[in-house]
Amino acid sequence: MRSNEYFIVFPEGDVQESTGRLSINQIVDLNGNPIPLPIANARIIAFRVEKVTVKENRGGTETYHYLGLVSVSELASYVRH
Repeated sequence: MRSNEYFIVFPEGDVQESTGRLSINQIVDLNGNPIPLPIANARIIAFRVEKVTVKENRGGTETYHYLGLVSVSELASYVRH
């Protein structure tokens, strides 16, 4: 039986298991959950998926989502008015 595992990789190198596949440029929270846009305010910690790699092995695949921190000024553009 093959398994698919998903991970998020934070900018400082920490790796955490995630619940599923994410898209490039998707905005996510600290747990790797997608943040629905628009947001209520820019006072949140958010990351953008910058790169996705897939490692295949005998038992399945491991998908790594590399995150970059989103600045407050960029988050402000996603605030609902």
